[in-house]
Amino acid sequence: MSGDAAAWQEIVQQYHRRIYNICYRFSGSADDASDLAQEVFIKMYRTLSTFDTTRASFMTWVTTVTRNLLVDHFRKGKYDRITDSLDATPGDQEDGLTFADRLEDKGASPEARVRSQETQKLVHEALKRLSPELREAVILRDLQDLDYKDIAKVLNVPEGTVKSRINRGRTELARLLQRNYKQAN
Repeated sequence: MSGDAAAWQEIVQQYHRRIYNICYRFSGSADDASDLAQEVFIKMYRTLSTFDTTRASFMTWVTTVTRNLLVDHFRKGKYDRITDSLDATPGDQEDGLTFADRLEDKGASPEARVRSQETQKLVHEALKRLSPELREAVILRDLQDLDYKDIAKVLNVPEGTVKSRINRGRTELARLLQRNYKQAN
């Protein structure tokens, strides 16, 4: 907050992966996620003085800034929701994997890696078909591991609404995955 460049660099290094992952899960595109993550950091830098330690943790504030930017972009129609058709193609990224997902796992066989990548792709495609409200709740809880209280702060909704959205999101996700599984067999 006092303009320390080294402190800012530490913030960027510490939160870049989390912010990128949230942006990627929401947008479905590695390129868009990189652009959005950069926009988040610009917004954070400009609004760092608004962070209030008495209201929330820094992680909650970072997640709120990220979520608000994503919602703004979504509302502007920059990203089309893929909710109408189960046959709709995913984003322009063919394999849809993050850099971390592409790192070779020396302990797993090639077949196990392919199965894992296919599973991740199916889950990611199913996530993209959830409504934005359900998707963001599931992503924040199950992929970003935030607790219900922090998610309620980020989404600015009651904790009961968070639990309901997560439950409905998980149920819908399971239905979509089951449908995809039946179609594949």
